[in-house]
Amino acid sequence: MLVLRWIGVGVLVLLVAVAALFIRRALVTRSGGIIRLSVRVSTMLDGRGWSSGFARLSETELRWYRMFSFALRPKRVLSRRGLAVERRRLPEGQERLIMPADWIILRCTSHQAPVEIAMAKSTVTGFLSWLESAPPGAVSHLVLRD
Repeated sequence: MLVLRWIGVGVLVLLVAVAALFIRRALVTRSGGIIRLSVRVSTMLDGRGWSSGFARLSETELRWYRMFSFALRPKRVLSRRGLAVERRRLPEGQERLIMPADWIILRCTSHQAPVEIAMAKSTVTGFLSWLESAPPGAVSHLVLRD
């Protein structure tokens, strides 16, 4: 009987955790739309280190949240000021196994450090448009080399 009680507690904790993930996403997205976006968090091994998540584009920055996290704050924030897209490429090698077929990888530089982000081809157009439409005085560059 004690074992069944602990199994019940474990299932309850698991259900609460899953519900918390859904509630978190609802809280983050309630004030506007989001885009699916993966960020390369580690470059130790070729084709590895990608973390899936979602992002929100605000007037001055891109806020990226991990998909499976309980944090309400973004994991990474990229300021539009000084953000530059250096290169665009298709997923290569092992990246093709973890990303949808229509995704594009963008290598960007910012004030913090170089970063690689991946998103759907249709989302890239909106992202580049957001980057180009920076307010007057903001420095943002598009340097695309295919």
